Amino acid sequence: MVSKDQRRRQLAREKYERQQQRRSAAQRKAKRRNVIIASVAAVALAAGAAVYASAGLAGGSDQEDRAAAPTPAKAPDPCERPAKGSPSEKTWPKEPAMSLDTSASYSAKLATTCGTIDIKLDAGKAPHTVNSFAFLAGQGYFDHSKCHRLVADRGLHILQCGDPKGTGRGTPGYTVPDENLKDPRLKGGVYPAGTVAMANRYNGADEKTRNSGGSQFFLVYQDSKLPPNYTPFGTITGGMDVLRKIAKAGSTTDPQTRNSAPNATVVIDKASVKKS
Repeated sequence: MVSKDQRRRQLAREKYERQQQRRSAAQRKAKRRNVIIASVAAVALAAGAAVYASAGLAGGSDQEDRAAAPTPAKAPDPCERPAKGSPSEKTWPKEPAMSLDTSASYSAKLATTCGTIDIKLDAGKAPHTVNSFAFLAGQGYFDHSKCHRLVADRGLHILQCGDPKGTGRGTPGYTVPDENLKDPRLKGGVYPAGTVAMANRYNGADEKTRNSGGSQFFLVYQDSKLPPNYTPFGTITGGMDVLRKIAKAGSTTDPQTRNSAPNATVVIDKASVKKS
């Protein structure tokens, strides 16, 4: 027969074992969450769903943006008021027909509230991406849209734009294939400063999430550690000082979108692409 003292010790032991089980379960859950966050930090560059932010860095931000820490106190806004106009609401059912001359040179100009950013486009190495970018620019798709995400943490230094919704979930309605992922500039898992690349929804595990770029792209203003999963399609030839100015103003996590939004008012007043 079990004595009261033995029964009390047994109940205490069982209670302790239950506590240990709950603690272990919580630790496993936290570990899984940290692994997911680590991959999402790279993949949050969304292309319409955030760099695996996105920069993802891809596919918009269906997932929370956890890569960038908010700035404790906002610095003064270094940018001007946006030009009058509303963000685009256009979408298309499929990728635009190829109209690019891959033997020609193309350049893009982003006239933003913070200054002008000039880009040399890589039509030969990323024809689908550049063709889509030129099409969207020609349709005014980028005009009056916010650059919705700024990351300056954990080796990632990017400004993400291209979503008229400003949430990281915007999409033109179609996707473009991944291209130029073996570009020799992407050495050692680093996207060098000055790179312009597509965000996408690739999650780092499921190959079905590849080829998911849309309209969102990111501008690298300082060498950034990223796996070569995001199509590099251009190089910044002017305006790095603009990006540094935006980065210096810092970011704050938006409680609704969970994007690390720039404190600066970064709006693309006009995007244009020119053939030369």
